[in-house]
Amino acid sequence: MDVTVDFCGERLVARPDAPVVIGRDGDITIDDNPYLHRRFLEVAVVDGLCWLSNLGGSLSATLSDEANRVQAWLAPGARLPLVFERSAIRFTAGPTTYELHVELTESLFTSSPWPEATPTSTRVQTHTIGNVPMTDDQRALVVALAEPLLRQNGRGSAAIPSSAQAAARLAWTITKFTRKLDNVCDKLTKAGVRGLHGEPGRLASNRRARLVEYAVSVGLVTVADLESLP
Repeated sequence: MDVTVDFCGERLVARPDAPVVIGRDGDITIDDNPYLHRRFLEVAVVDGLCWLSNLGGSLSATLSDEANRVQAWLAPGARLPLVFERSAIRFTAGPTTYELHVELTESLFTSSPWPEATPTSTRVQTHTIGNVPMTDDQRALVVALAEPLLRQNGRGSAAIPSSAQAAARLAWTITKFTRKLDNVCDKLTKAGVRGLHGEPGRLASNRRARLVEYAVSVGLVTVADLESLP
């Protein structure tokens, strides 16, 4: 099985005796971000399986398959097998979110398309993540935060807008933006999405970045949604 790690066109092959490390001092080097661990992620081939390990102590990573139907959150110190032909990995260090891909020549699983759903009603303009309804304003908020990453179209890095920048993009007040961001994070947390809250009762400081990682990873927002922005 051949395993290739692709970041901004830089492609390295992971072998049983030579894993690929991503970080400030890694095989794939991102040396212009002091918030990133020197050795953050490792892609290794062990016993015929490809493993993604989080070597860091504070940053997490979000993994999804190419079809955005499977999503996992990789906490510091954790590892998981990569089983799809192509997996997207997203992580945030400081104000910047990065995206890279891992490709397998022999995947254990493949994604099958779901049949298109038939709308049953057009009376209420909402969007759904699982059983979590999202209003048009809440969806617009997510698109505004994810805009820089979506415009990269899955390549490289992008700075996550501040709340003030995203509010201005939507022509909202910062009060309105913050209130709706609270609502979105609360809804997704109750639906089981991790990383949007810190300690019980306290929002995580990097919740905007985690929200963007999740939304892009599961296909909640796509490049096509950019047309809905002002």
